Amino acid sequence: MLYNTPSFSHEHFMRQALREAEEAFAKDEVPVGAVMVMNNKIIARGHNQVELLNDSTAHAEVLALTTAYQVMGSKYLPDATLYVTVEPCLMCCGALYWGKVGKIVYGANDEKNGYHHFTNQNPFPLKTEIITGVLAEECAKLMKDFFKAKR
Repeated sequence: MLYNTPSFSHEHFMRQALREAEEAFAKDEVPVGAVMVMNNKIIARGHNQVELLNDSTAHAEVLALTTAYQVMGSKYLPDATLYVTVEPCLMCCGALYWGKVGKIVYGANDEKNGYHHFTNQNPFPLKTEIITGVLAEECAKLMKDFFKAKR
């Protein structure tokens, strides 16, 4: 008997990433969340833990990547899609580049620290598909609310 795997939308998975970002917010971390998806299943989750771990590299994307590598037993993820609430920084772009992640979907642009702020070139492998602006307003609002509370 064949079972149909439900097909989820980009919005569905971005909402999961938003849940991770909300968890970061609740822990007084910059609210960025990420989920790694393969075959319509979340294989890894992450949210910023820079303050908790006292580690400037503990970004949501890096933590999700590390977990996904462990889950898949591989250092490359060409069939995976990363959903992240905010445009990746250059450090995270490097990690995603070396992981050969097949698709990257992000919500809000990051005018200060996103990769577009530093380069007009695509920092990902040519085969990597980039989709932007998914639930951008919701993702941006969470960031704005966080930094507004900090002032």
